[in-house]
Amino acid sequence: MKISRVFLATTLALSMFGSAQRPDPRAELMKKPWMDKNKSADERAELVLKEMTVDEKINLIHGQGMEEMAEFGIPMPNKALGNGGAGFVLGVERLGIPLIQMSDAAYGVRSSAKNGRYSTALPSNLGSAASWDPQAACEYGALIGRELRAQGYNMTLGGGVNITREPRNGRTFEYMGEDPILAGTLVGNRIKCEQAQHVIGDTKHYAVNDQESGRTEVDVVISKRAMRETDLLAFEIGIEIGQPGAVMCSYNLVNGTYACQNKYLLTDVLKKDWNFKGFVVSDWGATHSTIESSAAGLDNEQPFGIFYSDKFKAGLDSGKIPMSELDDHVRRILRTEFASGIVDNPVVKAVVDVEAGLETARKIEEGSIVLLKNGNNILPLDKDSIKSVAIIGEKADFGMISGGGSAQVDPPGPSHEWQAHVWFPTSPLKAVQAKLPNAKVDWRSGSDKSKAAALAKQSDIAIVFVHQWISEGMDLPDLTLPFGQDELIERVAAANPRTIVVLESGTAVTMPWLDKVSGVVEAWYGGSKGADAVANILFGDVNPSGKLPMTFPRSVEDVPHPKLAVPPPNPNPMETYMHPELAKATVTATYDEGVKVGYKWYDAEKKPVLFPFGFGLSYTTYQYSGLKVSSGKTTTVSFTVKNTGKRGGDEIAQVYASLPAEAQEPPKRLVGFTKVHLNAGESKEVSVTVPAKYLSVFDEASNGWKLVPGSYSFMVGGSSQDLPQKQSATF
Repeated sequence: MKISRVFLATTLALSMFGSAQRPDPRAELMKKPWMDKNKSADERAELVLKEMTVDEKINLIHGQGMEEMAEFGIPMPNKALGNGGAGFVLGVERLGIPLIQMSDAAYGVRSSAKNGRYSTALPSNLGSAASWDPQAACEYGALIGRELRAQGYNMTLGGGVNITREPRNGRTFEYMGEDPILAGTLVGNRIKCEQAQHVIGDTKHYAVNDQESGRTEVDVVISKRAMRETDLLAFEIGIEIGQPGAVMCSYNLVNGTYACQNKYLLTDVLKKDWNFKGFVVSDWGATHSTIESSAAGLDNEQPFGIFYSDKFKAGLDSGKIPMSELDDHVRRILRTEFASGIVDNPVVKAVVDVEAGLETARKIEEGSIVLLKNGNNILPLDKDSIKSVAIIGEKADFGMISGGGSAQVDPPGPSHEWQAHVWFPTSPLKAVQAKLPNAKVDWRSGSDKSKAAALAKQSDIAIVFVHQWISEGMDLPDLTLPFGQDELIERVAAANPRTIVVLESGTAVTMPWLDKVSGVVEAWYGGSKGADAVANILFGDVNPSGKLPMTFPRSVEDVPHPKLAVPPPNPNPMETYMHPELAKATVTATYDEGVKVGYKWYDAEKKPVLFPFGFGLSYTTYQYSGLKVSSGKTTTVSFTVKNTGKRGGDEIAQVYASLPAEAQEPPKRLVGFTKVHLNAGESKEVSVTVPAKYLSVFDEASNGWKLVPGSYSFMVGGSSQDLPQKQSATF
């Protein structure tokens, strides 16, 4: 034993000595001037650009494919270097430039299951927007950033901010609602905190990519003014706050030109007007040319190099693409890599902190749930008096549904097919049972409506969990609940008027049963801990504070375009995907409603709604008073909010403004908001600073923002249709 111990000790000592003498392979590299952290990202990018060969530069402007492409026989010579995500870009190892490993991470890191990893599913992006909380958006982004790095990624493809012009859009759940100031503020704070984890942030889909039906064939016709005041304003605010490393251009055409080769969008607005320093990455298969796309401002083609590899080099050789153009693309990508910290902080795979992720997901969901109806103050439920509860709904014994497509996060277990209906194992039944350990809590799926009604009739309370599933690659035919769930609610409510409906949805839904139920709770797609969050709201452990980030219309007939612009079916979509140069517009969507998006449309057209933008109930009440408006170089709106109820809560105070008639704008627009915590009986004076741009109109003639002289009316309150305080100011 002594001999073996001596042997082991000697061996260990020699091993340690050898390790100490082994040269650090990065030691010489770290002496290079572009590795000096004291230099700016621009300086470092310029220095390393001068060291690169043409082939190295071209490798940086296109992807290397994604694993699914192998199924179609597409060559992927560098497949082994990928991380199993959406795609990757080669680095330059000799210069210390890492690979860019990308993941679809809209509400959590995608495709974890096939890599044997775990990801936290956060509430859907639309759900998180209902919090109206920049700090929650920051925590949302920070969590995704940490889990991206832990799984070996250094770039997210999340950050969706297309405003909700079309509520039937299958990707509505990935976005931040219908108002550009709300959406841009929240996505900007998400990106800022995501990139603080040393990953490249992204915002998408640029621009006016508002439907999935024929998304590669629809030509969106819209005025520059309408674009700048609505869809593009959300991007502008988000980019200003978050400084994302990348902007992803969209599939559709805009005013006759594909977005990824649209010079007005990519160069004139994004890179010149907004001074965007990062790079433009194409959506997957959204590149349609080489020379035209490069000249328009597309910097990186994904997922591979149909146009930005050999064809790009041929363009350089022929002189049709100047070297300065290639250098600009590469410089932007390099600058982003340095600015985001992925060069100085290489990714090291680690174990995801599951418990911390679940805690964050639950808290964000609690702040995002919107209480839409509370008849006779049925909520919060009284734990002491309830003896029996009927839990009704498909899989309500097991889990809660999520949105589909490239945003899909895998629950624990095997990965799922494209557009599978995925339920996270967060059980409403178990969450309610945990709140009522001494009560009888039973479940019925609702597939047999008679049995569901019978259980409801013999229970003190009936809680019906209903869902509306949406996904990338499809649009909804309407806004009704599918699978006969409206009838299920009607039957249950007829059996027990003390019925509460919990909606799991990715967009607005119509509610023909609204007058027959006592309570309605909008839970959105609740993420990994959705059921616990819902239970905490239902039983009053948490006071609901969420407000709608989009209008719920009474009928799909009330939206600006009741009939979607749907192109004829594409008989061979894979051929178009593999040969994008063949793609062309086959249908036009004319946005003649212009700046009237969401609540601005319903206001201007005097259309009543089911629930207005900004609406949400609480278990307490709030009173507004003392509105004051001070104008000058900046405009400040001050007012007092008082909690007039018997329990503490968070109020989302909203500031709207009406512009002079000469501006030719809708009746009002959101110009600011703040989330205020108030204990019972407490008052606080709050101030909201309103940037001049939020009060301006976009003037096409001067290509700039203009404050129209005249009287402006400022309104403050708890929703777009509850604004008790008004004050005028002249500009």
